[in-house]
Amino acid sequence: MKRLEGRVAVVTGAAQGIGAGISRVLASHGATVCLTDIKDSVELTAENICKDYGKARAYRMDVTKAGDVEQAFNKIAKDHGRVDVLVNNAGIYPRRKLVEMDEEFLHQLFEINVFGMFRCAKAVLPGMMERRYGKIVNMSSVTGPMVGTPAGGQTAYGSSKAAVIGFTKALALETAQYMINVNCILPGYVYSPSAFGIRGSKVGEDGEAAMREFGRKIPMCRQGSPEDVGNLVLFLASDESSYLTGSEIVIDGGNILQEEYLGPYSPK
Repeated sequence: MKRLEGRVAVVTGAAQGIGAGISRVLASHGATVCLTDIKDSVELTAENICKDYGKARAYRMDVTKAGDVEQAFNKIAKDHGRVDVLVNNAGIYPRRKLVEMDEEFLHQLFEINVFGMFRCAKAVLPGMMERRYGKIVNMSSVTGPMVGTPAGGQTAYGSSKAAVIGFTKALALETAQYMINVNCILPGYVYSPSAFGIRGSKVGEDGEAAMREFGRKIPMCRQGSPEDVGNLVLFLASDESSYLTGSEIVIDGGNILQEEYLGPYSPK
């Protein structure tokens, strides 16, 4: 039997990258996956998952708008009856130094990375509490809570991802007696076309080579894949994690373990 057979999962920020990878993994293990995103391309992502992996449906949702979130989750409930799994993946990661940052920049980042997560969790919790079952997985990052970059520009992003951890722990305790599991994942470097620019590469053949070379800075000799993160989400979304709540799990190929960089690394 597939590990999520009969479950309904919602993944936010699912049009591409990590969100799409998570959606593919959950669908391949039997879940009906509701992909949400502000981008119209989420429709194509859902269509491709249906062709290759299993059940998926797209919903347009802007996590910064409470009305949008309420409307989308009402539609999901009408279409599928309930939500068993929520993956709060929607997020942005622009870089800007604090002295160059305006209020609009700061508010937009927190609206998406933090308040969007609050809104989506609030939308699914009444049903989960009534059924005494639910899995909420929040996407944090190693950046902020654990590491930063000497180049700077991550004060807002790092703060938002630290907030995800605090939210996870408090909500886990608040909902534990309802048999709801709330955990968060802290990815390191994950391969995604959206990351090319900030890792010194351009999309294309030369860019792919540069991204592979970038991966050699990591002890496991590569950047992570969206499916690597998806497999961890699968565990947290399954009943195998029923006694795990309030946890923060790093998935970064051992990168934060380095006190001193001794790369480039290569497989032995």
